[in-house]
Amino acid sequence: MLFILFIGVIAFNRITQTHKVYLAFHFVMMLWPLGQFAVKLTDYPDVQLFFINMSFVAMGMLGPGWLLFVFFLTGRAAQLKVSRILYYILPAAICVVGALWNPNYQFMSPVSGSYLDRMYGPLFWLLVLIQFAYFFTALMSMFHTLKTVSSINQRRQLATALIGMFVLTGFGLLDVLVNVLLAQWMPVIPGLLALGILLSDLCFVIAIYRFGMFDILSMAQRDIFEHMTTGIIVVDENGKVLEVNKGASPFVQSVKGETFEMEKFLAPLQAQGEAYEFLYRYLHHPYEKMQMEFSLQESAGRHVSIQISPVLDDRRTLLGRIITFHDVTELRKLVVEMNRKNEALHERNLELITIQEELFRVNQKLEQMAVTDGLTGCFNRRYLMQQLEHEVLLNMRYQIPFAIFLFDIDHFKQINDKYGHLVGDEVIRSTADIVRTKLRRTDILARYGGEEFTIYLPHTNREQSELLAERIMLAVGDNWVDAGTEKVHVTISMGVLSESSEDLRFDDPKEYLREVFSSADSALYKAKNEGRNRVVMAR
Repeated sequence: MLFILFIGVIAFNRITQTHKVYLAFHFVMMLWPLGQFAVKLTDYPDVQLFFINMSFVAMGMLGPGWLLFVFFLTGRAAQLKVSRILYYILPAAICVVGALWNPNYQFMSPVSGSYLDRMYGPLFWLLVLIQFAYFFTALMSMFHTLKTVSSINQRRQLATALIGMFVLTGFGLLDVLVNVLLAQWMPVIPGLLALGILLSDLCFVIAIYRFGMFDILSMAQRDIFEHMTTGIIVVDENGKVLEVNKGASPFVQSVKGETFEMEKFLAPLQAQGEAYEFLYRYLHHPYEKMQMEFSLQESAGRHVSIQISPVLDDRRTLLGRIITFHDVTELRKLVVEMNRKNEALHERNLELITIQEELFRVNQKLEQMAVTDGLTGCFNRRYLMQQLEHEVLLNMRYQIPFAIFLFDIDHFKQINDKYGHLVGDEVIRSTADIVRTKLRRTDILARYGGEEFTIYLPHTNREQSELLAERIMLAVGDNWVDAGTEKVHVTISMGVLSESSEDLRFDDPKEYLREVFSSADSALYKAKNEGRNRVVMAR
């Protein structure tokens, strides 16, 4: 019956990786009833011993076989490394070696020279104990997985397999109890463990057919491999074709077992690159990933991209290579069209960038013209007043002292009348340049109107403002402007207003600034009346 089920599973199922593990386990299960049946067909003790040993080898491998099979049932096959498999098999292997060696009949001894009846020793009970330990571990693993899965179909698969494990474990316990422990008081019932193996195997077969267990993912991957439009050829390290799908047929005619000759394949193709270098790397650098685009001669305008990837094991040994073929004709057309549009767009963008840069320069110039005086490059009166409204509010909030200088050029009308407006403009410009050299970066110099200028100095107390005003006046007084054959001496009169942080209080900044400039203007007027070329402090 086990043999019939074995053939049935092979005949009616795709043989996936998990099926291979199951069939190996199934084969081990078949050895127990085969050995138990065959031992009764001969009277030769040596032949009987051979079949008995075969049965117990199968029995010894049932436990680790179950445990490893559970890893595949629960989707944890990736955890099975070689070292871990050896670790799982080692206890059972030691017991099997002890059974075959049978030192001093510690495993079993014949009765009356025949192995039809046997006496069991401590090594037999150690083997039984270890087998039940394997079954218990496998049961716990199945129970744990059954709690974590959410798919109803998967839960039914695992539940059916779990029933099979309980059946096998139960019949194994019954066989040991009846046919070994109670053999002196009860008649032997042959085939109990074999019946348990058969019934448990029926549970597995039901799970296979009813619930579609075993490596659905591998089946899906196989279907995808066969029906995908990308051509795929899998070759071994010598270039022999191991697998080829239907998608490769439009590009290359190749069948399993043949040798894929890359040089012959590339000969009629037109490569979009160095075909000889590609072939050289394919032949002499099999560990590298490669890609090349080709044009098929038999169909004008058709392009194919070939990619080659090595298949390596854990020790970086080359097992083979995967060659894929992608039809990139439409992609090439799109790329060409995209490049054409990109070039046109690039040209348009360059034009727009040029226009944008010109607009930026014009805007900069307009902004500069809007806030500066064209003759001196100083800020104009409009910008000054806007800035001061903001600055005095900050000064009041944070109690920051500041100063305002208001000055004009002495006897400027006489200079204009005597030397002309060009010299007058040069006097204004050179005076502004000299004053600018004496200021800090935070100070604001503005042309207030005509030959009159204003300076705003933040963070400046009375002593500092008085000292700086004297320094500016002296610097301007050292200035001489060319007026043809003569030189014009320039002096300024200055009114200075200094605001300390303690006295800074106002409600309307505009009204406050009018008062400030009125005070500074009064000080300037006083400086002119007192003889010019001097500084007068307001208030």
